Amino acid sequence: MEGVRGELDQIGERVRGRFDAQRRVLSFSEYLELVLAHPYRHTRDAARYLRGCLDHYGSYEVTRPWGVERRYRVFDLAFGGAPGGPPEARATDSERRERLIGHEAIQAHFYRALDGFVREGRANRLLLLHGPNGSAKSTFAACVMRALEAYSQTDEGALYRFSWVFARRRDAGGIGFGSERDALPRGGSYAHLDEDRLEVKLRSELREHPLLLLPRPERQRFVRDAYTHAGVAEGPPESIAEDDLSHKNRLIFDALLTAYRGDLDRVFAHVQVERFYVSRRYRVGAVTIGPQMAVDAGERQITADLSLNALPASLSALTLFEPFGELVDAAGGVIEYSDLLKRPLDAWRYLLLAIESGEVALTHSNLAVNAVMVASSNDLHLKAFKEHPEYNSFRGRLVLVRMPYLVSYAAEQEIYDTQIVPHIHRHVGPHATFVAALWAVLTRLRRAQLERYDDPKVGSLAAALTPYEKARLYAEGRLPRALSADDAKALRGHIRDVYDEQRRGPVYEGLSGASPREIRMILLDAAADEQAECVSAAAVLDRLAAFCERDDYAFLRQDVDHGYYDHAGFVEVARDAWLDRVEAELRRSSGLVDEAQHLALFDRYVMHVSQWVKKERIRNPVTGEYEDPDEQLLRSVEQKLGVSDAEAERFRGDLLGAVAGWALDHPERDESAVDYEALFPRKLQRLEQAYYDEQRTRMAELTADMLATLDEESPAPPDEARRTQASHTVATMVDRHGYQPSSLKIALGELARRRYEE
Repeated sequence: MEGVRGELDQIGERVRGRFDAQRRVLSFSEYLELVLAHPYRHTRDAARYLRGCLDHYGSYEVTRPWGVERRYRVFDLAFGGAPGGPPEARATDSERRERLIGHEAIQAHFYRALDGFVREGRANRLLLLHGPNGSAKSTFAACVMRALEAYSQTDEGALYRFSWVFARRRDAGGIGFGSERDALPRGGSYAHLDEDRLEVKLRSELREHPLLLLPRPERQRFVRDAYTHAGVAEGPPESIAEDDLSHKNRLIFDALLTAYRGDLDRVFAHVQVERFYVSRRYRVGAVTIGPQMAVDAGERQITADLSLNALPASLSALTLFEPFGELVDAAGGVIEYSDLLKRPLDAWRYLLLAIESGEVALTHSNLAVNAVMVASSNDLHLKAFKEHPEYNSFRGRLVLVRMPYLVSYAAEQEIYDTQIVPHIHRHVGPHATFVAALWAVLTRLRRAQLERYDDPKVGSLAAALTPYEKARLYAEGRLPRALSADDAKALRGHIRDVYDEQRRGPVYEGLSGASPREIRMILLDAAADEQAECVSAAAVLDRLAAFCERDDYAFLRQDVDHGYYDHAGFVEVARDAWLDRVEAELRRSSGLVDEAQHLALFDRYVMHVSQWVKKERIRNPVTGEYEDPDEQLLRSVEQKLGVSDAEAERFRGDLLGAVAGWALDHPERDESAVDYEALFPRKLQRLEQAYYDEQRTRMAELTADMLATLDEESPAPPDEARRTQASHTVATMVDRHGYQPSSLKIALGELARRRYEE
């Protein structure tokens, strides 16, 4: 028992220490001292608070093929509690899996909107995230709310509200004013009285700013002087400079001021300032409203409560109403209207006035709205709303933020790897999520429109891209290898234009196609197959092919456009991309094929061509002797490149001319550092393919040996060296590339059947 008691005592000490450090309960005068110490921090409205949250956790630059973008850490859920603060402020591993992947442009748009609200004094527009179903609109809002929860736990993000407290009389149950006045010294407060000495505590449901208790002229002067002393350049938000107390709190304040004959000190003695924390679970400063038909705010009478009979006569005679509802719960933070446009217009028409005036009319009073309003909608409902006769009334009060599907399969794969794979309790083979991500992105891409480009050459190159080439351009910045050096240079310099071209107009890239929700369904279906030992890329591809047979998805019914929207064909594109990766892993793991061999061969070829054109001899690095250029080497390479004997001399001259031109364009680079892959991409592609074709027989033999090694029922390779090579390569594939025998067997079987069988 003593051990338990001691542990409880230690826990109690830690909790008490955090409570005191966080300054959870203050008198009004103590709170004003806090404001004077950090005036900007403690005089923010919801928009400034949210912007401060994003600034607090910071941002960093990410490099994408189309350029550098800024990413805010709150969307990584990369934050912790305040130093020494409660651990609940830290995101768990499962919560971090729900981070927003990609969408940096939307993050920047969101931050700019907040910045605009700050400059204008309040959040005077509604941020409407719109895009196809499953494009992470809810994830975006959830990250913002989770960040506010963590930020409110920090010293910089401290939030305060006030309550009215009334002490018990020492000689009776009711409250009067006589005994309190005699017992309380000048400037004293009931804020720190123990709960058992309090008769009544009336909270501010709206969590109004305690500074609103100061009369407006004095409040403005107090804040202005505090800002000047602290060197704050911005003016205070409208909610601090111009707003007033809610109806209930105004009645209480005026009644007390009258009872105390204008003595503000005695009024403030009844004020208890408390720190509060944003919480999605308890709907404090972070609220999501679904599309159901419901009133978002209302009022109820509280003076009928018998526990309030002990209030002094000047207060008990008042008819007090307290507001309630989602708008009240969200005060000071964020309110999300999920699928807003699914609600009948009459159910949220009040938002127009609320956005314009910052107030919502209730039965007995006007409710001040201090919250950043975020809504979501799919594009179908937004299109219908734009055709509504009242849309023009709302247009100026909306910030439309387009949120399409991702078009980078690298980012798409990260969604599946972080949010789906951890829930699959069996081996997920390498590239299973890659083929799913690649197929999903291919279904979302659109063919470039030549007329949208200022440079016709770039437009022609963009329009000629196949869906797979475009997907690789977006994900890795890889250019089609068939491009000439000039075309490759032109396209490389305008990847941003290609990316932006399909972001304009009502029909944009990422508007349609497979949703991550459908891919989740397919991956989980593959994981549920009890007959399979693992979730393999082949199993995912089979399910994607079956999915393409369905007719209940609009995107599957699209007409093929120059290879785009060929969703069934994309399954085979993804299969080929998968086998390319498997084959590359096999080459690296076996050590039989040097992937840089063709580059070294081409480098030797260029050196010999240079000496051949100059009619000079080459020093042999092994013997040290000077020799004539190797004609056999030259003809061997040229045969692989498809150059005839009659064309050889001209070909060699053109090649050296291109190298010389590159050297002139890159004077800072050494002649030995020519980027042949950029200068001669098609030549190197043919040389590489010829090299791999020469090794195909060896790779096919190794693949068969590895399959025999993995299958206990198959006869082992007859040669000891082959058995050793196969076992070594299997072990390397498992250790280096994440395979297990089950997934490796499937991958090698597909590779052998589709690439190596005659």
